Amino acid sequence: MDDEEELWKGLKKALDGGIAQFVQTRTVEGENLKKDLIAKLDGMLELVGQIEERAPKIIAEYREKLEGKVKELLEDTQIDEGRIASEIVIFADKICTDEEVVRLRSHVEHMKATLQSDDSGIGRKLDFIAQEMNREANTILSKANDLEVSNTGIGLKTEIEKVREQIQNIE
Repeated sequence: MDDEEELWKGLKKALDGGIAQFVQTRTVEGENLKKDLIAKLDGMLELVGQIEERAPKIIAEYREKLEGKVKELLEDTQIDEGRIASEIVIFADKICTDEEVVRLRSHVEHMKATLQSDDSGIGRKLDFIAQEMNREANTILSKANDLEVSNTGIGLKTEIEKVREQIQNIE
């Protein structure tokens, strides 16, 4: 009987130590994962900023290109400024990603806040937010009528996918 108690004391001490070390390792791993995810999310915000910055330039470039083509076609004939303006408005409306950019920025901030919270079981919530981020990035890409915005959108989707892969490790 005494041998069993001694054996249990030794075994319990080893188990307690192993469990404590396991929890500590998981905690450190979780903190490192959180830091990495936040860095990726900050990088996404930079990409979103690049898309926002590029949007007005696309419209100005389109106006220049359109005016050049119209002048070339009409040569000496008077150019109808109203018609050009209306074409530019139609084009600008078609490629406008303001709503998507605002929502994407909001989703990124929401994910960062969720990562900073002490809630348990946030994996599903983060996965849902990542799906929403992906949806907005897809819409931005579908509206992109510009190589630079397309490349930035692809970069955004790549980062979102990396985040989604890492989220699979969160409980």
